[in-house]
Amino acid sequence: LLVVNLAVSDFLMMGTQFPPMVVNCYYHTWAFSPFICELYGFAGSLFGCISIWTMIFITLDRYNVIVKGVAAEPLTGTGSMMRIAFVWIVSIVWTILPFFGWNRYVPEGNLTACGTDYLTDTAFSHSYLYVYCGWVYIFPLFIIIGAYSQIVGAVFAHEKQMREQAKKMGVKSLRSEEAQNTSAECRLAKVALMTVSLWFIAWTPYTIINFTGMTNKSLISPLFTIWGSLFAKANAV
Repeated sequence: LLVVNLAVSDFLMMGTQFPPMVVNCYYHTWAFSPFICELYGFAGSLFGCISIWTMIFITLDRYNVIVKGVAAEPLTGTGSMMRIAFVWIVSIVWTILPFFGWNRYVPEGNLTACGTDYLTDTAFSHSYLYVYCGWVYIFPLFIIIGAYSQIVGAVFAHEKQMREQAKKMGVKSLRSEEAQNTSAECRLAKVALMTVSLWFIAWTPYTIINFTGMTNKSLISPLFTIWGSLFAKANAV
């Protein structure tokens, strides 16, 4: 369910962000109405937020299975649906706030896309980006680092125990069905780690561009900013 939610979010990211940008690139500017620009920026921000928090819950499930093992409470269908509902509701609340005056969605870069306003020099406008960045970037990053450091530690400890036990018994390996299952769980964890890592690789330049736009506008250009926006959203592919 969580993986399907991630796929739906990424598909909607591509479906809402790619076609309008192609049209805008053809006309060399924003070709739609100001309200469509706001909706475009809202959709990009919304599905980026949904994707990262879905990946967070996938990571926490890997942590639960690998680190806690048999002592862990298994994730149920109801539990998954509750997590998905939480992700959608909180993401919508966060990304709808600019419609009510806390920051806003405006054309960015070479005017072929729209996003949050990081060029307006007011503390109130900047405060949204600082707080929102903490929610969708910094906080998830700490969770990812903490969870995967525990996962790697648990895997190393398990492998060490297996080698020591095999040595005591005078055999080369203790690869039983249980061990194969553990290996499968670890492979799933590797896939989750790669997916999350790609998200952070894609969105880090755009995060830096936002902060640079707030603190030192002379360091950014229209081409540089639109590249960051495009690269971030292309992560959905």
